[in-house]
Amino acid sequence: MFRYHAVGGASLLVIGSALFALPTMVVAQTANQTLPPVNVDAPRPAAARPAVRRPSVRATARTQAKPAAPNATTAVTQVARVTPTAARDTLNQAPAGQTATTVDRSQFDNRPSFSVSDVLRDSPGISVKQGNGPRDIGISIRGSNARNGFGIRNLVIFEDGFPVTQPDGLSRSDLIDPRAYAAIDVIRGPSSALYGNYATGGALNFRTRPGGTIDGVEYGVDGGSFGYVNNYLAAGKKVGNFEGSLFASDARGNGYIGNSWFNTQTVNFLGTLQATPDDRFTVKFINNDLSTRLPIRSSLNQFYQNPFQQGCANGATAAPGCGTVTLFNNGFNAVAGTDKETAVQAGLGRNDRRTIVGGRWEHDFDNTTTWRNQFVFDDRNINQPTGSTSAIGDFPSYNYMSDVTKRGELFGMDSTTYLGGFYNTLVASSDTRNVMPGGNATLGRLSANTYSDTSNYGMRAREELKLAPSLTAIAGIGWETTNLKGINTAYTYTGPTGVTTATPITADRQFQNTAPELALLYKLNSEWLFRARAATGYGTPQVSNLFVLPSGAFGNNTQLETQKNLGYDLGFDWTPNKALKLSVTGFYEFFRNELVTQATQPNQPNASYTFNAPRSEHRGVEIAADWKFYPGWRFTAAYTYLDEVYTEYTENLLNGAVFSFNRAGNKIPGISPNELTTRLGYDETSGRLAGVGAFVEVQWKDSFYMDNANLLKAPGYELVNLNVHYKTDLLSDYFRSLSLYLEVRNVFDRTYVASANNISNSVTSKGIYLDPANTTGSIYAGSPRAFVAGMKVAFR
Repeated sequence: MFRYHAVGGASLLVIGSALFALPTMVVAQTANQTLPPVNVDAPRPAAARPAVRRPSVRATARTQAKPAAPNATTAVTQVARVTPTAARDTLNQAPAGQTATTVDRSQFDNRPSFSVSDVLRDSPGISVKQGNGPRDIGISIRGSNARNGFGIRNLVIFEDGFPVTQPDGLSRSDLIDPRAYAAIDVIRGPSSALYGNYATGGALNFRTRPGGTIDGVEYGVDGGSFGYVNNYLAAGKKVGNFEGSLFASDARGNGYIGNSWFNTQTVNFLGTLQATPDDRFTVKFINNDLSTRLPIRSSLNQFYQNPFQQGCANGATAAPGCGTVTLFNNGFNAVAGTDKETAVQAGLGRNDRRTIVGGRWEHDFDNTTTWRNQFVFDDRNINQPTGSTSAIGDFPSYNYMSDVTKRGELFGMDSTTYLGGFYNTLVASSDTRNVMPGGNATLGRLSANTYSDTSNYGMRAREELKLAPSLTAIAGIGWETTNLKGINTAYTYTGPTGVTTATPITADRQFQNTAPELALLYKLNSEWLFRARAATGYGTPQVSNLFVLPSGAFGNNTQLETQKNLGYDLGFDWTPNKALKLSVTGFYEFFRNELVTQATQPNQPNASYTFNAPRSEHRGVEIAADWKFYPGWRFTAAYTYLDEVYTEYTENLLNGAVFSFNRAGNKIPGISPNELTTRLGYDETSGRLAGVGAFVEVQWKDSFYMDNANLLKAPGYELVNLNVHYKTDLLSDYFRSLSLYLEVRNVFDRTYVASANNISNSVTSKGIYLDPANTTGSIYAGSPRAFVAGMKVAFR
């Protein structure tokens, strides 16, 4: 939540122009190498390759009887992964040929990291924006989710290999507490061959800290501007064949915008037991409780007038620039009149709970073959009066997967073969209720009920083959069937007594999708690694998308189709020495029936609707650099260039008649063409000042269009953050170490846009566009200058 950005960016356009001139190349991962502690496209083991258990007498006997394939690099991987803890790391890290980056804990351990936005900016290809709540951050990979109004779509999220994306494709980052993680794997580009439905943009895998590395208890507290306080705890241990880690946090704050105070608690546990030499059991538990108030999104004009929505306690006396919602006085229709109320007056907010429980069993048939079974229960319970209506519902889901991985030789070449199947389902009934005057989100009558049934099942296969010592080929394919069933019943009320009319709409759709992928890795020498990849992705609509019209009213939108993309990647890593790593990525993706979400008209039951854009193209360049140019000094940079356009799309706008507008050639809204994060830091490693460090960080986001007609832009910004930190070991029987840090964010106290959702254009009867600046709320402002300090003590 505390991300602070300064308006500007013109001075950095030269950098963007230079980077645009680079050849289009792509970065991907090599197989069979251990993960080094760096954040620039670090090589890692294949996702499908299981961990190897600690050798026992029985295992040693098998090894002697049947030696492993003659691959020296594989042997190194096996030695590095002999503990139960390491088993979880292989599940969803990028396999060979995948375009990926790892953000290591060293990048965010010495700073106050409140939300996922504080850590993911260090990866190219990533863009983040503030969502509806303190830790609800919209995450986009290559522009995949930049147009979504809330939550996360078009990418799949895992934690320790357990899915935290529900079967309907929705992920939310409320439960992501950066303090719990050792690293985050960012997998970029279409990846449905391995990750299935919704992986059109890629995937993320958050890896919690192993209990053995914590080896005790850590307690920390952050505090700062706007009443922000975050208490957190980490505990972990490895005892015999069991390793476990527990994380807990309690974060509270008043918020920097009117009506944005929050209170959220998270508990996260991971435990792994090596039950026998051949069997490993892993248990995962996450629970997040969230209570937060929400401001109303501003139009661009309101943003300029009153960015932090001050003086907005009452709609009748509100200051200029305050957003309002129109509420029915009687809670069901306009017969008794309406009232315009501010977010404070109406009591808008969210009260949600998310609980995830997962279990995994891994069994080794022999030293080359592992069978894996995993089950996850995921329950999302929501109560969200975010505007003129409130969404209320419980969304329990179940996810099961089973796969077999075989390592060895094929035609005399090193081979890894993977075959798996899966099934997941979500059945729910949710209500949309009118919010009425009275404060504290007083609820009126039912506006709509939606019954939804979503299920996905399919299979995946993958082969990694080392054709030569320097050349590896990868081929994979995924097949999946998705069933969407639902009934939406909209309620209208007539007359002063509210005579009820119920209008049901049903949907029963089945989608079948196949996703192949091919990749080649060529290691020229110890300095240069080249790769090429062609891959596909797909994402089906969710049931609720089928019942929302462009106006925001309930209706028949059941014609939506699956979005599909075909992407080509080329790239290289250059590592001339231990001090420098440079990765360059180029991609070109062709979309068909891209699912695009944009805001509806104000005071409608739904804040957004979804449509298919028949054809569009996404292309860009991603660059990551890590340069330790002098002892103690380190410079890192992550840059993304995006050029995304509609190539076939005619938009129909209503105003009595239907007006059609050809959007071919228009920029896709929500996509910032240039984003850059750089950091220059110094850490003293010896002498009296050992442990003292500091860094300056600059973040730049270019301006971007907010509407399909490309008439209105959200302004870009630059952000400067300063950090000083100190860590020292403690000579004590009880205390291990002490860490202190202070960070100043938005040093120059600029006003900037932290989030801007897409808006709909308006048209007169003559087809002339109106200025969309006042049409609907879209924007959350970013925080002004803020100070955050923290400390952490590690106990033995």
